[in-house]
Amino acid sequence: MAGPDPTNWQDPLYDLLRANNITQFAYVPDAGHKVLIDRSLADPEAHSIPLTTEEEGVALCAGADLGGQRGVLLMQSSGVGNCINLLSLTAGCRFPLLTLVSMRGDFGEGNAWQYAMGQATEPVLKAMGVVVLRCDAPADVIPTVTSAITMVFQAGQAVAVLLGQRLIGAKKF
Repeated sequence: MAGPDPTNWQDPLYDLLRANNITQFAYVPDAGHKVLIDRSLADPEAHSIPLTTEEEGVALCAGADLGGQRGVLLMQSSGVGNCINLLSLTAGCRFPLLTLVSMRGDFGEGNAWQYAMGQATEPVLKAMGVVVLRCDAPADVIPTVTSAITMVFQAGQAVAVLLGQRLIGAKKF
């Protein structure tokens, strides 16, 4: 009998989020989050909210918290720069924020335009007071996101989990 597929980290990740009462999924369409987005869209108990810009997701997660719910912001590293001003609210207003960031400008990247923000993502998030955790292998995902959920929803922190290109793969051009 075969055990769980160690390369299928996305379905267990969605199940983990839902098991922790995360019902609001804010996203800008992204191939790195395709499974999470598709599953949230198909889940009648989840609310999937497409964004016009990633910064809207920071406000949406704040509103979820104020309304007694839990949300997650799904974005690509290139969208982190769009969130800087609103990330200052997480520290000033002390609301929890969980974001999963699919990385670009990272391991094996072939698009030169992705490097500037990809390399700046971690230091920018840290400068805004966001705790940064990273996953580069399928075995990292569940324990790292479990820890992030605890940090966010029990300790009230802003936490970004970076899903590296070693994990999600680099786009082919």
